[in-house]
Amino acid sequence: MALNWLERHKRLTDLALVLFALASSFGALGHEHRAGVGVPLALLAALPLFFRRRYPLAVLAVTTIATAIAASGYGYNPFPAGIALFTVAARFERRVSLAASAAALLFLTPFLWADAGSGHPYLVLGRLLPFAIAWLAGDSIGIRRRYVHELEEKAERLERERESEAARAVAEEQARIARELHDVIAHNLSVIVVQAAAGNDVFETRPDRAREALRRVEATGRSALAELRQLLGDVRGSGAEFTPQPGLDRLDELVQEVRDAGLDVSVTIEGTQTELPATLDLSAYRIVQEALTNTLKHAHASRADIAVRYRYSSLDVEVRDDGSGDDAGSGHGLIGMRERVAALGGSLSAGPAAAGGFAVAATFPLGPAS
Repeated sequence: MALNWLERHKRLTDLALVLFALASSFGALGHEHRAGVGVPLALLAALPLFFRRRYPLAVLAVTTIATAIAASGYGYNPFPAGIALFTVAARFERRVSLAASAAALLFLTPFLWADAGSGHPYLVLGRLLPFAIAWLAGDSIGIRRRYVHELEEKAERLERERESEAARAVAEEQARIARELHDVIAHNLSVIVVQAAAGNDVFETRPDRAREALRRVEATGRSALAELRQLLGDVRGSGAEFTPQPGLDRLDELVQEVRDAGLDVSVTIEGTQTELPATLDLSAYRIVQEALTNTLKHAHASRADIAVRYRYSSLDVEVRDDGSGDDAGSGHGLIGMRERVAALGGSLSAGPAAAGGFAVAATFPLGPAS
């Protein structure tokens, strides 16, 4: 709607310019009394102005030729060529508009000189002055128009970059949520399944052990629900108070859950424990959790050893078991671990250990990289 209005406005403006050019040409022609040639020249100079926006250089050439011929005694009128010159200066870069304008004025000057006579050079300069003013006005408008266009392009580019950044942030957040859901659900359900199976095995012969297994299933389920509520609360941005995300300070709780599920686990801490960035702390915890989950589900292991090493420039986390050497499962857990470590600028290795079993080792850089 706005575009159609703008196009109509432009057409009406060009029509008004054509009519004014015709009127001024006919007015100049009335003083010369040479209508037989002057009228066609007036039409030739004025009518092309209707197409000045589409063919500015061609219109300048035609109007300049018509104005030059008219200056030879057929009613000189600088208005059509001045408008064409103004259009060229407004629509082209200065280098192009200067060249086109200079060519037009060089062509026009001999005709004005002949009409004014060699004894009146100031009269020629006076007749060229309107063209100089037209060019300066058009150049000024062109500069402003190009500046506005650059600002619009910059704004559009920034908007596209903002949308791209927002889309990237959404994708990263979705990947983070997917990793968290996988880690929480996979680990806790694995523990629940192991405990439920253990309780079922001794349900008839050792009811006290079966009840203990059921209590552990309940505790693990409640822990999983609490973590899911925390994760979903972050997604919704509800502002509710939840338990903080787990870190290595809750490693003992994790180890006890796995021990209760029947896997013997040892923990070794090396170096001076330091406060870790929250994201790194959570990722290190999840690496251990996922490695132990894979051991429970796939390795048929009886023992797992966890080593956490605090170094000057890095945090090393290693989980090694004595199982079958195939803890990868479907591979989604390892993919999630690699993504976590890579997001923090670290490295991860996972595979069968030389001495048997399966080993997962992650290194997280500390300092700016973390």
